[in-house]
Amino acid sequence: MNILTVPITILRLQYTILRIPLQLVEDQLMSRLATESPARLMYERTLGVLDGAVGSALGDRDTERRGDALTERSDALARAAELDQEAARTEGEADTALEIKRKQVHDEQAAAREAKQRDIEQARRREDERKQAAERDAEQRKQVAKKNADQLAAQRTQAAEAEHRAEQATLREAEKAAAAPAKAQLKDAANKQDEAADKRARADRVEKLAEAEKSKRRNETVANGQR
Repeated sequence: MNILTVPITILRLQYTILRIPLQLVEDQLMSRLATESPARLMYERTLGVLDGAVGSALGDRDTERRGDALTERSDALARAAELDQEAARTEGEADTALEIKRKQVHDEQAAAREAKQRDIEQARRREDERKQAAERDAEQRKQVAKKNADQLAAQRTQAAEAEHRAEQATLREAEKAAAAPAKAQLKDAANKQDEAADKRARADRVEKLAEAEKSKRRNETVANGQR
């Protein structure tokens, strides 16, 4: 045995003895943790780095390979855990974005429905207003037409009444003109009747006077004869 190999062999033995409690901690405590637990990965990586450094320093290829393997395993698991976390974050972000997008689409659909409903209601109001305006216009036209018809009827009535009055006036004038000779004749006849009546009255008075005179004379004659 080379004298230089004795200290190295002792160091290897000492490290092996020192490594036992560390291995016990890993087996009894760390093994209970999840494989990708940050504490377990940190412990295993620290142990792997230590094995790699000691193995390289002591020329212990097995210890060095074991340390490198443990380090790589810890790094791989840590990287996997990071990837899982990143994937979870990405998935969460995607879910959040999807939920936001869904909410946005829902809000847009709701807004579109509300806008459509508003448009329908506005169209209905405009149609109602148009109908009411048309009814008002029709009523106004009806009233104007009735007023015009009433005015025209009144004008025609007035014209007919005026024409009737004119005809009546013309007829009265014609009657007056036609009755004028007859009135004159009637007046003349009345005058003649008055004259005749006056003559008859005078004749009656004369006759009465004559009779009275005759009676007086007879009475006188009778009176003279008795004497």
